[in-house]
Amino acid sequence: MFHSMVARARASNSDIAVLIEPELVLLPDFMAALQYAHGLEHDWLLVAMPPKISYFPFYMERPGKWVEQGGLPVEYEKVQQYVRRKRKWVNCGGGKLWAWNTGELPLHAGVMPAFIYGKGFHNEWLLNEALSSDFRFAFDASEAISIFDSKIGMDINGHSVENVDNTYKVGRLWEVEGNTHLATLYGSFYFRPANFSNNPVRLVECDGIYSFIIPSDETKSREAINLQLSPPETNSEKESSEHQIKNGKLMTSFRRFFLGKRQRKPSIRLGQSLLQGTGNSDVWKDKILGSRMRRQLVDCIYRSNSERRKLDCPTSKMNSVLHPALTLSLPFSLDTLLQKVTDNEKTVILAVVGNNYRDMLMSWVCRLKRLKISNFLIFAIDHQIYQFCVLQGLPVVMDAHAMNISFNDCHFGSKCFQRVTKVKSRIVLQILRLGYHVIFSDVDVYWFKNPIPYLKSFGPGVLAAQSDEYNETEPLNLPRRLNSGFYFAHSDNATIVAFDKIVKHAALSDMSEQPSFYDTLCGEGGVHRVGDNLCIEPETNLTVHFLDRNKFPNGAFRGLWEKDNVDGTCKTQGCMILHNNWISGRKRKLERQVSSGLWEYDASSRMCLQSWQGTKSMSSY
Repeated sequence: MFHSMVARARASNSDIAVLIEPELVLLPDFMAALQYAHGLEHDWLLVAMPPKISYFPFYMERPGKWVEQGGLPVEYEKVQQYVRRKRKWVNCGGGKLWAWNTGELPLHAGVMPAFIYGKGFHNEWLLNEALSSDFRFAFDASEAISIFDSKIGMDINGHSVENVDNTYKVGRLWEVEGNTHLATLYGSFYFRPANFSNNPVRLVECDGIYSFIIPSDETKSREAINLQLSPPETNSEKESSEHQIKNGKLMTSFRRFFLGKRQRKPSIRLGQSLLQGTGNSDVWKDKILGSRMRRQLVDCIYRSNSERRKLDCPTSKMNSVLHPALTLSLPFSLDTLLQKVTDNEKTVILAVVGNNYRDMLMSWVCRLKRLKISNFLIFAIDHQIYQFCVLQGLPVVMDAHAMNISFNDCHFGSKCFQRVTKVKSRIVLQILRLGYHVIFSDVDVYWFKNPIPYLKSFGPGVLAAQSDEYNETEPLNLPRRLNSGFYFAHSDNATIVAFDKIVKHAALSDMSEQPSFYDTLCGEGGVHRVGDNLCIEPETNLTVHFLDRNKFPNGAFRGLWEKDNVDGTCKTQGCMILHNNWISGRKRKLERQVSSGLWEYDASSRMCLQSWQGTKSMSSY
């Protein structure tokens, strides 16, 4: 997710943070541009977009060692000259490289939404917000550095290839739809002027001298640029120069950070460009204002303007108003989505959830990701949580009979709770029939470690389930003590037949599905109990194994949730999971889990909590 990448870079303690797409190649002049930017007095944000190169005759034999196609070594200066000579500007709309000084100011106002990386709008959105917010001096350094896409050039067979950004030509893919939806809802991107983020102030480098060029509506000529190379000396000249500046686009940050403030370094205002010197004032003036150097600088800036005037971007032709889909959906059936998310042994972790447990779902997902577990699937029982999961890039399917879930009054024992729980066994049965093994987990179950290998060790014909008995002196399999919020079911004939019986029993019951589990598998009153931790269903011969409470404790066992150090106590005890049940009400359950420290999600930023968060003071306005 793009917002977490930016947040990770912002948390850096280095002087400069750089966020770069992995296929880009940078030559050493990038460091010179960074050094120049680092000397600016104000917080800044550098953006760059790689140009197109239809044929690239060099390759890197090892880091820093370039060779031609024939194997002869070549100096990087030649590579750099080739890139600058052959580049064509076709990419636009944001950037693929970002760099900024790690000061206290945020990059933009507000919170960045959870864009899916590489699926459109996130780069353009970030540049738009940075320019609109005006916290930092934002500029485009694409022309000042030698940058190109490594996918552009020659393929493995030596054939010339081209890489054209098809972000806006791929059709309405669900990822693109989701990013479009987020770009519309968050920030000012929805209200942007046409072509807004294609025209930031540009940084160019001419013979070792850096110049900022201001975009303007007017077509510039060599003579116009030449006239601007001398600072205005009279009031009329000054007014004329400032009038030209006011007519330029997107000049808020440039005017604020440069034209409206005194510079420490010797500088010269160029009307539509500004140069900064780096040494003794007299020496610098002699160097810059000499007629030859001035003419070379004029020519360089003119060539740059001529190049960029040819820029023709898909985004520049977009309407100022986006038209996202009213509803979002994944183009996958249950079966096709299962094929994408299950592990090699066709095991899936299933959570069934409504919008009232949105934050707890995300904490659960973040915990699984921290444990490097990815074979999970979410079953949404209302439209709101389904849309939310799609926007978060989560694998989700929705019940054909979506419900309206009460946000705070769907707790244990309520009519809402009874309806919701009966969905769970029905979807598990559906997945079992498709040939997949299911680890069912309520989202209020905290996973300390990966229990999958342990659960699989029970083998087929066994349903391994958590016990709801909290009294240590009592058997695990007492009547109505099978917890249907955490169990492992094999996709075998005995289990499928047993679940079919559970679903039918629950449909006729005015209680939740949990009593149906016990009464079907262990018999009413526990007539099919075997020992202290087993039941055997007589018709299917399915064995129910009640899991060890030390490893799989329920929410009332040993008062674990009330311990001063829940995490440490559970780990010492050998917990694999801990169920946050035996407490009434969503709010109380949420407060208990957050206060215990067993919480993995930051709802304000919609990101999983990370160890690097808090290493540096960060703020969002």
